Amino acid sequence: MKITVCSTENSLYQDSFDIEGGNFNKAGIVSTRIKSILKQMGLPADVVRKCAIVSYESEINVVSYAKKGVINLTVNPETVLIEVVDEGPGIPNIDLAMQQGYSTADQKIREMGFGAGMGLCNIKNYSDIFHISSEVGKGAHLLMTINIKQ
Repeated sequence: MKITVCSTENSLYQDSFDIEGGNFNKAGIVSTRIKSILKQMGLPADVVRKCAIVSYESEINVVSYAKKGVINLTVNPETVLIEVVDEGPGIPNIDLAMQQGYSTADQKIREMGFGAGMGLCNIKNYSDIFHISSEVGKGAHLLMTINIKQ
């Protein structure tokens, strides 16, 4: 499959991917698609790896905690932007949620091998720029920037 380069201003590529909350059978499909797109675009392997990690961790968080969500992917000449917006319970204490090992995962999620409390930490660690905001009862918004040129 060939990726078409978009002609939108300053963007080489843009797309959006829906995520269904609670559907662990499809968990990882969006991040795998993003990885494939970036590889086909010829981006450096380390950039593709970082993007794959942040998109996967974000996707798993949406599947685990939200009703639904979307990942928006924008590739610019110098950066890859990955934006995640979900409709879920929101994060009451972002500082606490950002601590390594902190998790609100229930037993069902933990039994599937998720909920170790590393998702947000990994997202932050593999992003060059990371922003997170949340409103309790509405959902979360994450914006990750990965630099293409170091």
